[in-house]
Parts: sequence; structure tokens; C-alpha cells
Amino acid sequence: MTTAPSFDSATQLRATATPANLSAGLELLAEFAERAARLDGALAGLAEVAGDGTARSVERLRRSLAEFEPSVTLLGQVKSGKTSLVNAMAGWSDLLPSDVNPWTSVVTSLHLTPGPRRAEIGARFRFMSEGEWDRLLTKGGRIGELAGRAGAESELEKIREQIEMMREKSRQRLGKKFELLLGQEHEYSFFDKNLVERYICLGDDFEGEDAAAEAGDQGRFADITRSADLWLNCKTVPFRMCLRDTPGVNDTFMMREQVTIQAIRDSRLCVVVLSAHQALSSVDMGLIRLISNLRSRDVLIFVNRIDELQDPASQIPEIEASIRQTLQDQNGPTEAAIIFGSAYWANKVLSGGLENMSDISSKALLNYAEVALDGSAAAVASPSDMVWDLSGLPELFRHIADRVVSDGGEAQLAKLAGSALTIASSQSVAETITLEGTGNGEQLSAEEISRLFGEIEHAFRARLETEFGELMTAYHQRADRAHVNFIERATHSLIAHLESHGEKEVWEYSPTGLRMLLRSAYNVFGTRAQTLTNQLFEDLVGDLAELYCKAFGAAVGGIQMGVPMAPEIPSPVALGQTIALDFRDGWWKSWWRRTRGYKAFAQTFKSLISAETEDFMTQLKVVQADEVRAAATQALSDYLAEQRDILNEIATRTDRPADMQRLFFDQEAVTRRETLQTALDTFTRYAA
Repeated sequence: MTTAPSFDSATQLRATATPANLSAGLELLAEFAERAARLDGALAGLAEVAGDGTARSVERLRRSLAEFEPSVTLLGQVKSGKTSLVNAMAGWSDLLPSDVNPWTSVVTSLHLTPGPRRAEIGARFRFMSEGEWDRLLTKGGRIGELAGRAGAESELEKIREQIEMMREKSRQRLGKKFELLLGQEHEYSFFDKNLVERYICLGDDFEGEDAAAEAGDQGRFADITRSADLWLNCKTVPFRMCLRDTPGVNDTFMMREQVTIQAIRDSRLCVVVLSAHQALSSVDMGLIRLISNLRSRDVLIFVNRIDELQDPASQIPEIEASIRQTLQDQNGPTEAAIIFGSAYWANKVLSGGLENMSDISSKALLNYAEVALDGSAAAVASPSDMVWDLSGLPELFRHIADRVVSDGGEAQLAKLAGSALTIASSQSVAETITLEGTGNGEQLSAEEISRLFGEIEHAFRARLETEFGELMTAYHQRADRAHVNFIERATHSLIAHLESHGEKEVWEYSPTGLRMLLRSAYNVFGTRAQTLTNQLFEDLVGDLAELYCKAFGAAVGGIQMGVPMAPEIPSPVALGQTIALDFRDGWWKSWWRRTRGYKAFAQTFKSLISAETEDFMTQLKVVQADEVRAAATQALSDYLAEQRDILNEIATRTDRPADMQRLFFDQEAVTRRETLQTALDTFTRYAA
């Protein structure tokens, strides 16, 4: 039974010791970290007892495990408090500046490593290339290109004026170094708040557009910074994690839109940060487009700033209903989890400043606590523990941990364990062959084994290339048909509108149909790509098994050869890129006013939409499809390298005379066998 707790506002919100529940919600990730550590220990043991060749393969597996860093991308509206939430998730309330103009924000990746003590261990800042800066200057970025194609000269001139001001400001800050910095990067062995502020003006809670300019060196490189990577220890997370903050829908010239799209594509999960005051409305199409092509399970919605609501207990259900309705109306991820909380409360806990909380926030907290906290739990928890729970961070962490572990982490451990199991079992077989021989009267020489393996490798590489080529050709044809049909249907709709309503009433046509058709084509391609890759790997394992038997006889039956996993297919997030038809404001109306005559409308429209969709068609058809093929090719290369090392190891053992005394009585050999068996047991459990 839930009992509403009683609060005394005069005593309830007082500074306390560091809360004990900062890692609440991350228990599943902590268990995963322990399993990953045990797997790494087993791999380290296998590396010690393996031969030189297979030891290299084991080290590759250890590197893959060490480099596994689940990424979470955060998107947000202006003034949603996204940066404050990032700080709270990282466990440091003052980590990133949250009081500067978000207009100059960049994609900022926080690489978090478990550790009880805050220790910034490095930073890297990349600048725009000359081509990117030139595109901004000469064409006004994506917005400028759109305005130029639409013939919106007045709007284009405004953009040019803004860009000229930005360029002049950058030149004043950077002087002669301005052009030299383009395309370069700066690296540091440490970072602090002042250093970060020089390169990125990251924040949603700015007060006035001149805030950055008044802060001296703040934002010195922000105009030309493309991305930032920061590495630090984090006392909250039990396993390494990357938090990516993005400019997203806040980017005035959309010059970083592609970088944001890439950040989403590279991440396991996307957290959409909304403000409880503005939540998600039908006008937030840019934000909805960026998430509409992701699975609902890959999206979490965090409604921030409930501390500013007058009556959060009653308002929260209304806000959630409104968000879900908007997602349904705009073809968004309707099943996405929605979490309510306050980064402000969380950071007050982290900074020990509960007693300095504003009156509005204190009242909202007490109002929300009456319905959100279980009475028995509230009776034993400290104020800071209760506030941390009410901030929504534990629930957000719980969802993140679940997605990271179940949708990627477990598969990664199973994949690595499967490869390690093959290597470890081959070591046992090699020892058996050393002791008993192959039992194969016509044992192949090392040169013959190498030749036959080379033939298999060549055949399967060629097969992958050929079959993927055919698959991509079919995909391109389907995507192109969808593109052409959409433009034709839109043009017919335009002409019908003109015939019925004339030229004075502005015509609107949603590009949702095009995105749906292209998404369908991409999903079919992805499914077929995985089927193709899985079948190829199964056939490859069969051919290699035959080679093992031919080379070493029945003794190799003990090798547990797992079939490699086909790489995951990334979501088609390129479809979220903004195009002309997405606008329902001055850009589109300006184009409409400047075009006259039915034929002019139709022809100009075709040219406009073809040019507008060319970029994301290239992203979807070429860039993302090539990434799928490259991932499959890399998986094939890794597996072949692993099998080559195993074959060479066994072949070497067959040429080496057995030392019976050492095999049975030498303590080093006994320890080696025990280590190998322990590793085998671990890999068998993990690969199951």
C-alpha cells in the first residue's frame, strides 16, 4: 500500500551528506560490467597460454571489448535544460557551461569511465573544414541553399548579413589564425570549464544573446568548432559510456545537421529532452523528424523542468497525454518511454545546495513528492536521496541500462565469447594433436593448408562483393523509383491545386510519403543484407570445417566453431534531414509568391525538390548502404584473420614432437591446461 508522506518545508530541504543512491537505476549495467570484467579476465588467461598467432586474435578480442562504449545521444529544444541534464548524468553539476548561447553549440561527446574521483583525462576539439566553412559563407548553409533555390532573395540577404557578422566576430577573436585553424584539431591532456567554454558555447539556459561575448575568452573558437570529445572519470556510471550532446534543432543555419544525424546513427539510444513548459508540439517537426526513423525502443523522452510547474502532480499526466498524441499525429515513435524529472533538482543534490533551492522549485518538489514517493521509502531515505529519486535520473538510468545491456551489450559479450571459444577449443585440439597426432595418414603440409585457405578466403570475399553489389543495385532502383514517383505525384497535386484554387492560395504537400517509401526500401535492403551475410558466414564455416578435417583429421572435431554474427543495420536517420517541403513559413511562401504560371510552378517545383532531396538520397542510398557493406566486409575479415591464426597454430603443433615428460609432469604445463579449461568454461557460459 502506498502512503503519502508528510513534509515540513522548513526542515525538509537542507544540505546533507553525499546521497547514497547516485547510481540508482544502473544496477543492470553494474552487473553487465562485472560480466564484462570476467570475460576480459578469461581472455587475458587465454592470451597467456595461446600460441603467438592465436594470441594476436585474442588481443583483438580484448581490444574490441575495451573499445565497447555504449553511446547515448541527447536531442533537445531551446531552453529544455539539456546541458544541465548532461551534467547531472555525468555526476558533476559544474561540468559543462549551461548559461551561454546555444546557437553556437556543437556535438559534444562525454566519454565517461567509472571512477570515484573526478579526473579530467583529456579533450579533443575538431574544427570545420574549409569546404564546410565555405559552404556556409557562399551559400548560407542549408537554410541559405534552400532560400536561394526558392528565390527568396530578401531572406537570403538577411542570412548573408548574419553570416558576415559571425565571420567578422570570428576574425576579431582569432586574427590571422582564422584560416589556418580550419580542418585542424586541438588536443589537451586535461580540461576544465574555462577550456571547454573557449571551444563550445553549450547550453540551453542562456540569458541574452550577448552572454558569450561579455565573458571574455568564452566561445573564442565556437563559431568554427565542429565537434568536441571530453574524457573523464565518473563516480556514477559502473561501465564506460558516451553521452553525446547535439545542436539538433537549435542550429540556425543547419550547418551541423549532418553531424547531429551522424551522432544519432552512431548511438545505441536517443534521449529527447523536452521542457515541461513547452513539451512537444506539432510545430517541433525538426525534432520529430530526427527520431521518427528510430524504433520506439531506441528513443527515450525526458520531460525536464517539472520543478517550474505550479502543480506537477496534476499537470504531468496531461503533458504526457499531449506528447503521445503529438507523436501519433506526426508519425513519431508512439511507444517511446516518457520520463518526467528535473535536472535542476539533480544538480542541487550533486552540489549540496538543496537549501538554496528557489521557492517555486521547493513548492513543486513538495507537491510532486506527495504523490510520487512511497511513504515507507520516504521515511528512511535522506532528503538528498529523496530529491535525487524525484529528479527522474534513477528512472532515466534504469531505461538506459536496460537498452544498453539487452539491445547491444549482451550480444557483444556473446559475440566475443563465441570467437574466444573457437580459439580456446582449438588450443585443446592442438594439444591433443601434439600428444596423439592427427590420425590422418595424408596430413597436409602447412603450405598446402595456406593455399587452400587462401582459395576459400578469395572465394568468399568475391561472393560478398558480388552479392552485395547486386543487392545494392536493387535497393538503388527501388529508392529511385520511390523518389521519382513522389515528385510526379507531388507535381500532379500542385497542378490540381492551381486548377482548383489558383495561384493566390499557398499549396502545401507533406514529404512524409517519400520518407515512408524510402524507409521501407531501406528496411528491405537491411533485412536482405543481414540474410545474405548470415548465409555467407554459415557457408564459410562449413567450408572451413571441411578444411580442418582434411588437414588434421578427426582430432579437430573438438573445435567449437561458432557462426559470426551479421552486423546490425543502423536506422535510416538521414531521412530526418530538413528539405524545402518541411517548411510552412516564409521560405515556402516566398517561393510561392515569386513563381508565376502553371508550367513555371511545375517545372520550378521539380527542380527545387530534386535538388533539395539529392543530399539525403545520397546519404541513404550511398553513405549508409556503404556502411552496411563495410561492416559486413570487416566482420568477414576479422573472422578470416582469426581462423588463419588457428590453422597456423595447429599446423605448427603437428610439426612439433611431443615432450611427454613436460606434458604430464611439468607444473607450467599443468597450470597452462588448468587456465585453458577455466577460460573454456567461461566462454561456454557467455556464448550460450
